[in-house]
Amino acid sequence: MSTHRNTLAEPRVSAALTRMFEAAARDDETSARLRSTQPYDRESLSAQEFADAVQEIYMPISADGGKLLYNLVRAARPTGVVEFGTSYGISTLHLAAAVRDNGTGRVITTEMNRTKAAAARDTFAATGLDEVITVLEGNALQTLAALREPVDFLFLDGWKDLCLPVLQLLEPHIAPGTLVVADDVVLPDLGPYLDYVRDTANGYHSVTFPVDDGLEISCRL
Repeated sequence: MSTHRNTLAEPRVSAALTRMFEAAARDDETSARLRSTQPYDRESLSAQEFADAVQEIYMPISADGGKLLYNLVRAARPTGVVEFGTSYGISTLHLAAAVRDNGTGRVITTEMNRTKAAAARDTFAATGLDEVITVLEGNALQTLAALREPVDFLFLDGWKDLCLPVLQLLEPHIAPGTLVVADDVVLPDLGPYLDYVRDTANGYHSVTFPVDDGLEISCRL
């Protein structure tokens, strides 16, 4: 009788995901409260200022999007997984669960907000997945600039206007055949990124996967 490991089904991992998805379901309510007490405008704030202003908001990948990430990583078996935009760690848990179940690899994830980074680290420790996760706190364009190892799978879910700069920063480390996934194709700020990866002259073959707000799955050519 064979054993098929699925870390997502482990009680402490599934409990953490359930707790965070339930909290994320209140994002609209939280956003409205924050705007009523301290109005903020993304256009007038720096990326760091905006991240700090909305630190209570989860902004997660959808449940189905998380499952898709898990499956993609299981199938691709990447050694180096990089995530832009940890937030509270929902997507990171899916990536890390896949890495653990593959028996190889590591997840490097980036988060600009100190409160979110601390909460995510606590969750990763509580689920036992901290052993395969490295959290880089700060501006990803700075923290990832020091990266030297190959990027075998890239997930982009931070500020949408920064997704293209992050991709271009990491391109020297991205080999042909690598999958690059971006969340929220419906958001206007992701437009420049989508224009870039959908143009094969830039070295990608791209397809939109219709889950929740849309995932753009691009293969490095």
